[in-house]
Amino acid sequence: MCWHRSRAGGRAAQPHQEPPRGGTAKGLCSRMKLLVGILLCSLVLGVSSQSWWTFLKEAGQGTRDMWRAYSDMREANYKNSDKYFHARGNYDAAQRGPGGAWAAEVISDAREKSQRITDLFKFGDSGHGVEDSKADQAANEWGRSGKDPNHFRPAGLPDKY
Repeated sequence: MCWHRSRAGGRAAQPHQEPPRGGTAKGLCSRMKLLVGILLCSLVLGVSSQSWWTFLKEAGQGTRDMWRAYSDMREANYKNSDKYFHARGNYDAAQRGPGGAWAAEVISDAREKSQRITDLFKFGDSGHGVEDSKADQAANEWGRSGKDPNHFRPAGLPDKY
């Protein structure tokens, strides 16, 4: 059961009757519960061999590595460098340990899935078709597996990156 504030005056939270399937409240609550459940199960499976603190620390560091690669990609704005930054972000995050590798995988999968969803609402060629998404995922896996991300580095990309 989802809890929310009443529309009439915002008094104390009360349970509500969930609308029939397809209703927004039920759909949102169910999806949120499912996502939280998947996230927690994924986290538990990833932490089985080490302490929670170490895993979470690595995941946080890996998240920062992924953000740095994304920021660098946006700053560089360099043609054909997308796969390099995908591989580099995943490589850097995975070097942190299992927590970093887990964060890189979750972030990469979420990014590719969100691009696929937004493509459904765009018209024309967005540049993020199925083939591009598969190539991005291959670069992500390349980096997470510990292979050199420079394999995807385009000629002429400034040394800063």
